[in-house]
Amino acid sequence: MSVFSTPNLLTFFRIGVTPVLVYLLTFSSPFASGLAALLFFVASLSDYFDGYIARNYGASSLLGKFLDPAADKLLICSALIMLCASGRQPRVPAWMVVVLVGRELIVTGMRAVAASEGIVVGAEELGKYKMVLQAAAVQGLVIHYPYWHINFFAAGLFLLWLAMVLSIWSAVQYHVMVIGALWARRNNLSASRAAAG
Repeated sequence: MSVFSTPNLLTFFRIGVTPVLVYLLTFSSPFASGLAALLFFVASLSDYFDGYIARNYGASSLLGKFLDPAADKLLICSALIMLCASGRQPRVPAWMVVVLVGRELIVTGMRAVAASEGIVVGAEELGKYKMVLQAAAVQGLVIHYPYWHINFFAAGLFLLWLAMVLSIWSAVQYHVMVIGALWARRNNLSASRAAAG
C-alpha cells in the first residue's frame, strides 16, 4: 500500500492543518475565530472520509493505522490547549484540558505497553463516541461568539463536559481490557511452561 494513498494524504492534511489552526487561535477576533472554525470543520470532515475510504475501499495501511489516531489527537489536543490559553473570555478551564490531554497520554502509554507484549486491543465504541463529542465541542468553542441566538461557547463547553466524562470512562474500560489481556497472556505462558516442564 502506497504511503501516498488517499487516506494517508487526508491524514497528512490534518497534521499540516494543525499549526495553521494554532496560529489562527492566537487571535481573538470573530473573523479569525470563524476561519479557525472553518478549518477545524474541514479537518474533521477529512477524518471521516479518511476512515470511510480506508474501510470501504481496502485502502488501510500500517502507517495509516498509526498516523490516523495520532493526527486526531494532535488536532484536538492542540486546539484545546490554544483555547485554554486564548485571550478570549470566557476561556476553556485549564483543568479540563489537563484531564483530556492527560487521558490521551495515559491511554497511548498503555497501548504501547500492550503492543510491546504482542497484544493489540482495538478502539472501543466509547472511545469513538468520545472523539465525536470532542470534535463537536471544540467546533463550538472555536466559534466562541454567539450567532443566530446560539451561545456557541456554552454549547461547546457542555459538550466538552460530556466528552470528558466519556474520556474517563473509556480510559478505565480500555485499561481493564488491556490488564485483562496481559493477565490472560501471563497465565497462558505460565501454563505452557508448566506443561513443558
